[in-house]
Amino acid sequence: MARRGVVSEKCDCSVIHEDIVRKVKRRLPKEDDLFEIAELFKVFGDSTRVRIISALLHSPMCVCDIAYLLGMSKSAISHQLRALRQTRLVKYRREGKVVFYSLDDNHVAVIFKQALIHLSEHRR
Repeated sequence: MARRGVVSEKCDCSVIHEDIVRKVKRRLPKEDDLFEIAELFKVFGDSTRVRIISALLHSPMCVCDIAYLLGMSKSAISHQLRALRQTRLVKYRREGKVVFYSLDDNHVAVIFKQALIHLSEHRR
């Protein structure tokens, strides 16, 4: 029995709201797209990669700079940058012997900034 004023998170009905289900089903992305979205968010599931994205929000940087900033080895940073490049979150450009990494496009910054906004709203 639920206490007065406490809302149960469990649905106690067994009715299928077919009109809602049909409407939502028509609007769902393709399974392949949902899989790719899940893979994209997995990349955000690693704190080192998130720290790299956070740094690259402010300026393109080379591996040496990122490693120094985050207090990690160049090898560890390069490994994480490879994952970020594979998911098209980060791109690079070469200037002589130096390779500068930056966010692939503005969408990456938007995703990151939206996450920060979401967190700040829930901390109030």
